[in-house]
Amino acid sequence: MGLFVVENVDLLPKSENKNNKVIIRAHGVGKDVYKKIEELNYQYVDLTCPNVLNIHKIVQNYIKNGYYIFLVGQKNHPEVLGTYGWCEGKCTIIEKEDDIGEVSKNIQADKILVVAQTTFSLEKFNKFVDIIKDKINKEIEIKNTICNATKLRQEETENFSKEVEKMIIIGGKNSSNTKKLYDIASKITSTVLIETVAEIDLEEFKKYKKIGIMAGASTPQESIDECVAALKMLS
Repeated sequence: MGLFVVENVDLLPKSENKNNKVIIRAHGVGKDVYKKIEELNYQYVDLTCPNVLNIHKIVQNYIKNGYYIFLVGQKNHPEVLGTYGWCEGKCTIIEKEDDIGEVSKNIQADKILVVAQTTFSLEKFNKFVDIIKDKINKEIEIKNTICNATKLRQEETENFSKEVEKMIIIGGKNSSNTKKLYDIASKITSTVLIETVAEIDLEEFKKYKKIGIMAGASTPQESIDECVAALKMLS
């Protein structure tokens, strides 16, 4: 149907037909990207996750009220880059503890808002919040913007991993939320991360009596069902 993917709006060719459309994926984009799409003579279909759109609104409102933004998340993650694009440059991305130490030396604003990538680790976010409050003597407001489904899935993975001999995490190996589930489970029990049932070593799994399965947020149900069916054949 002529669909193609671009990672950067600057790679988008000028449209000769004003009815041509650009689909914005769930991770969202920065404010300037919308403007650029229109300048290139496209319409856009905005499929940004509502939770992400909410963060964009939050940071805009707080910046208008004189706040500086601490955005907790992965620096190269598309969602984080999109949110950063709504912060008018008044934002620092916090990915690791060292980032907090660096920004604490230079921050000029009197008021700070802390928000998070929707799929960030809840454990890490809470840890970073404690460090920020300890190191930075400013007015600090916290908005835990981690998606509720993400929080629940992380909590369930932790509890589930304690009850089984082996965990399988199904999802994209480049997916942030899937990798978080793997990190959580692997600290507790033997864990593998797979994208398809073909990656399961069935001979290896025969020795386990109790196996747990969790899946990333965007993992197709078909992939989960295929994995369950293959494991059932072992019993």
